[in-house]
Amino acid sequence: MSLSSPLPTAPDSARPARRSGLPRRLVRDPVSVTCLIVLGVIVAAAVLAPVLTSHDPVYSSLADTLAPIGADHPLGGDGVGRDVLARLLYGARTSLLGALLTVLVALALGVPTGLVAGYYGGRIDTVLSWIANLIMAVPAIIVMLVVMAILSSNIYVAMAVLGVIVYPGVYRLIRASTTSVRRELYVDAARVAGLGDGRIVGRHVLPVVQAPTVLQCVQMVEIAIGIQAGLVFLGLGSASQPSWGGMLNDAFANIYAAPTLLVWPALAIGMTIGSLSLLSNSVRDLLGSGGKRKRRRRSRLPVVAANAEGRTTPAPSPDGTEPLLVVKNLRVTYPRDGVEVAVVDGVDLRVERGQILGLVGESGSGKSQTAFSILGLIPDAAKVCADRLVFDGTSLTGLNPAQMNKLRGGRIAYVPQEPMSNLDPSFTIGDQLIEPIRKHLGLGRKDAKERALSLLERVGITDTERVYKAYPHEISGGMAQRVLIAGAVSCDPDLLIADEPTTALDVTVQADVLDLLRSLQRERGMGVILVTHNFGVVADLCDQVAVMRSGTIVECAAAEDLFRAPQHEYTRTLLGSTLENIAPRSALSPIADTGDMERSMR
Repeated sequence: MSLSSPLPTAPDSARPARRSGLPRRLVRDPVSVTCLIVLGVIVAAAVLAPVLTSHDPVYSSLADTLAPIGADHPLGGDGVGRDVLARLLYGARTSLLGALLTVLVALALGVPTGLVAGYYGGRIDTVLSWIANLIMAVPAIIVMLVVMAILSSNIYVAMAVLGVIVYPGVYRLIRASTTSVRRELYVDAARVAGLGDGRIVGRHVLPVVQAPTVLQCVQMVEIAIGIQAGLVFLGLGSASQPSWGGMLNDAFANIYAAPTLLVWPALAIGMTIGSLSLLSNSVRDLLGSGGKRKRRRRSRLPVVAANAEGRTTPAPSPDGTEPLLVVKNLRVTYPRDGVEVAVVDGVDLRVERGQILGLVGESGSGKSQTAFSILGLIPDAAKVCADRLVFDGTSLTGLNPAQMNKLRGGRIAYVPQEPMSNLDPSFTIGDQLIEPIRKHLGLGRKDAKERALSLLERVGITDTERVYKAYPHEISGGMAQRVLIAGAVSCDPDLLIADEPTTALDVTVQADVLDLLRSLQRERGMGVILVTHNFGVVADLCDQVAVMRSGTIVECAAAEDLFRAPQHEYTRTLLGSTLENIAPRSALSPIADTGDMERSMR
């Protein structure tokens, strides 16, 4: 089948229903709607202040001192003859802009540092966390009082300083969220697809941290409005900047002569902070009840590796004898109690084009660590060294991360053992399939979709349109594994690494997936490393077999030779632990009837 051939579209009834986004859920909540209306009125009043009043908020007239409510002064005059309504409207501008400045400064400092610290960890995390902890230890109010008293009485300067003081809260939230997402398998799958760190963070991590960050921003606005009002109430603001705190100061000075002056700024502050608080609670409840983020038009991260045209590695040797992959004396160590502990020690492998190499051994023998070393997915704490680690003539040990991403995403593909964990639950199957196709093959969205639909059909999925539009939780585990395989071969890789691809599947689905892998490998001529502990899978698929034990290769031979005459004692032990050629158990004794049981009990 041609990958570019169009496929019939599934009927609308087969398509999954669209999810209700957060904005739609908010407008259905009465409390949220009320809060949004109140906040909208306050913001509109601040923006339209010149239209709603003709008075200058800083102009004072002794004749209008404590003027009563009337046509000229709808809310009366304050203690120095300024119009209360004008100061209330223009004061909203000062309070809202000051709070917005605080949030912007906190986000500008907290978001990038939190993402960097959470994603990379290590010394970067240590330094950035130390700085954030140091700032948190500084008494905020004292710093702001000093700044306003010595440097500037401008309230916006104080709000900018407040943003610096509260940014550690944003940093710690973003860092914690990023750290948790960084360990997800679908992030590792994105690395295998050859995407850079910036793209992974932008498309995988940021959507996850958006919701808690929005909630914290709302809370920071509340805090900023309250602190700003308090500072100006203490007389630290500028007289040329009308604000609600300044109105409270004037009202307190004239509380006996005109007590109603206290009502207007207090009502404005209370309604604004109260609406923000209730709105943040509603958003938190809606997100906690299962609300999903609205999908963007652009596709999201892929789930598996794909291949690329425009390869950067050297061509094969002229005589055609150069193997696809050569691994010689590979060693992987991890620090433990100050000592380097080897989990892979002296591994030698050789994979030819069009050959399936089975990497077999019991759990913990180092199979996956060997595969991840080839993929470049070993954690930073580990040390990887090898005499040779060469893919199609290019040394993998001499590549920087950007070069490794390009090679890994272009010519090396990966099929993981846990299909559901390697699919991002936030995005549809189609979104995750077309991203590597568009990135590596340069296809448009329409052509990429046609190719993805053809791939889904090729891997045995009949209702391709429905699956393309479905979310991971709407498909079965076997179908999810087929999706991962479709993504892995979407751009014709040279080397496919399958890490126990049938472990999470039932027996019948395992057989289908193995047949699929075999047929795809034959028609595309891929080299395959099949990581498994199942000798039945090895006998069914593999040309060559490497047996691992405690991080070393104890035997490597053709599959037929290994099963006919295993040379190493460990290999014979593994083969002896299978159930083939074992005498069946004897029949179970028949269950005695009820009467016999009662008599025996007596």
